[in-house]
Amino acid sequence: MMNHTLQQMPPKQSSSHIIGVVSDQFTHPASLKLLNELTRQLDKRGFITLLLNVDSPENYSSLLVNAGRLQIDGLVFLATVCSEELNLAAAQLPSVPAVYLCRSENADAQVVSADDYYAGAEIGRLLVGQGFQRFGYMKGRDDSSHQRRMEGYAASLASANIIVDQLLVAGSNDRELAYQAMMRYLKQARASERINALFCENDLLAFGAMQAVRDFGQGAHIAVVGFDDVDEARSSTWHLTSWAQRQDLQITEALNRLLDNRADRSGAWQQGELQIRHSHLGKTVQGEMSKCGCASRH
Repeated sequence: MMNHTLQQMPPKQSSSHIIGVVSDQFTHPASLKLLNELTRQLDKRGFITLLLNVDSPENYSSLLVNAGRLQIDGLVFLATVCSEELNLAAAQLPSVPAVYLCRSENADAQVVSADDYYAGAEIGRLLVGQGFQRFGYMKGRDDSSHQRRMEGYAASLASANIIVDQLLVAGSNDRELAYQAMMRYLKQARASERINALFCENDLLAFGAMQAVRDFGQGAHIAVVGFDDVDEARSSTWHLTSWAQRQDLQITEALNRLLDNRADRSGAWQQGELQIRHSHLGKTVQGEMSKCGCASRH
């Protein structure tokens, strides 16, 4: 089915100053934020960005053929697009290096991403410190992506003798699917047993979950924390507390490895910080919160 992808490409003569950027979610706000910084840094280095928007393994294979004809100098993965993506790229473009700005199951992948375990643990500690008793976690796909994020969260809860009471799976990193998953849970769970704190593995899921809580009403309140700190998170509609990665440092590190074969082992690019807003707070709050229009008040 994919034999056409293994056709011999012409030998690479010189640098094209073109970098292929592979993703399957250019519409996701976190991907767009990452892409904006990546293209800025590539432009500063004198490189052109070639976007490879993947929606299937077959589509990915075809895009590799076209990228090979342009004699690209490297590949940057913003998302894991298929299980054999790195092997296919190595077979099709043997002289083209690749780096990941996301997690990968491939042991040979060169990955530059945040310390998800530490971030999850910090979010757990934040919510435990608010005095909540019943905790949940929402993920997009039911796979191992961002597993360390959830493990860090669970570990910090366990240190306080608390467990993750509810795991919600939206089915994809989609706001509407997150809304539906949360609404189903709210309708099925008894009010006395309902979680009162939720960590969502990304902001898009958090927006959907918060909207469901607001629409459900009936006095329900669930504190929510997201991940990625996309631009919409700081709006008055959500005022979402979220984990902000150092994407500028991650991209600098990725490009240093890709273009200069130079790695920074200090790990500063793995760090991040919580952007504290209102969404993680309890229902009863003081001061400015009473005047805020964010969804956490509903």
